Parts: sequence; C-alpha cells; structure tokens
Amino acid sequence: QVQLVESGGGSVQAGGSLNLSCAASEYTYSRNCLGWFRQPPGKEREGVAAISPGGGGSLYADSVKGRFTISRDNAKNTVYLQMDSLKAEDTAMYYCAAIGRFNSWCSLATTAYNYWGQGTQVTVSS
Repeated sequence: QVQLVESGGGSVQAGGSLNLSCAASEYTYSRNCLGWFRQPPGKEREGVAAISPGGGGSLYADSVKGRFTISRDNAKNTVYLQMDSLKAEDTAMYYCAAIGRFNSWCSLATTAYNYWGQGTQVTVSS
C-alpha cells in the first residue's frame, strides 16, 4: 500500500525554523510531482509548495515565497520542506502528497493529488 509519512513538525517561536520530511514507502515517487499542504485550525487545506519529479521546478504559495524551500531526494524517496522566518499564521497541520500520474504538471490544488500522508503539526508562537 502506498504510504507517505511526515516528520519534523513541532513548536517553535516566531522567526524560527523547522525542516519537514516526508518519506514514501512501498512505492518510488521519482516520476511524480510531490507537494506540501497545510490546514490551519478551522480552515480549508491549502497548497504550500510543490516540486517536479526531477526536482528542477517548484511552485510556492505567495504567503511562503522567500521563506520556505521545497526539495527532494529521489534516492531516498523523500521530500523536504525547509521553513524559515516562521510566523504565527504558519501554524497548521502540514501534509505531503503525491500526484498519481507520472511526469504530470505540478499544482498547488489539493484536487490534483491522489496520495496523502497523515500530517505533522507545526505550531508557531508569537
């Protein structure tokens, strides 16, 4: 069964950093677009960043541009989200996800993704 497992969440003060990881098991995602999403309490899930299968292309939500960096290591079947200059409004459950179709265009739309992890909580205190 396809499985994505996030880690690296936690509590941090505003201005701090966290590095999230998402490892895939039972499947190799080297030909799939991977993305990070977040869902703040009481709000809808939103796209944060996405990265192309080869890692050469990436997308970012305007709210995180210049602060977050998505990367991937296909040899380790892992995608990362480096989050710097964190703000209180970054507080959310963070999820990684994969688009099922090989070599598709990446997107920040939740509906484009077929496989999801269980999430890791990020809490930023001001």
